[in-house]
Amino acid sequence: MRLLRCGADAVLVELDSLTEVAAVRAALAAAAGRGDLPDLVELVPAARTVLASFRAGSGGQHRLPAVLDGADLAQPPAGEPRRVVLPAVYDGPDLDLVARTAGVRADEVARLHGDAEYTVAFCGFAPGFGYLSGLPEPLRQARLDSPRPTVPAGAIGVAGEFTGVYPRSSPGGWRLIGRLAADAEPLFDPRRDRPALLAPGDLVRFEVAG
Repeated sequence: MRLLRCGADAVLVELDSLTEVAAVRAALAAAAGRGDLPDLVELVPAARTVLASFRAGSGGQHRLPAVLDGADLAQPPAGEPRRVVLPAVYDGPDLDLVARTAGVRADEVARLHGDAEYTVAFCGFAPGFGYLSGLPEPLRQARLDSPRPTVPAGAIGVAGEFTGVYPRSSPGGWRLIGRLAADAEPLFDPRRDRPALLAPGDLVRFEVAG
């Protein structure tokens, strides 16, 4: 673990794995809830870092090392995570490519992807886009050699160790294996009290739409 100052009121925690990122995020959130980090205003996890931002001028960042001193980075966060089910249709334009690369049939790609349970490791790229860890090993594949200029909203893709769903139309280089069903809840809606459907720590399953 390495702590790096980011400006006057934030600290970037560098870590070695998604497990450590989840543990640090949970430890800091719990400390804020207990009052041990009263001036913490935002936590931003990424693939190997957690950014902790504190109220300007509070000096709260100086309490962070003591909180992390007692954190068990090998343990997943405690508590009952929020669960989200996303209805899916597996008919993506790269489904056959993913199947060939994995050495399985296209329907096996759908089964492998749909049977797994995923954790929202972090969010980014676009509002509402969650990077979901827990992808079965055969489906962990490289991005496309040439990104698509446009990927439709709701497209389900895989890239490296992650799977994810494009919340809106955008360029993208992930291999597309399916899409959300037409009646799926939007991944991002600024009119909701909670605009983003997914948040770090949520558990996600894809369910074949009937």
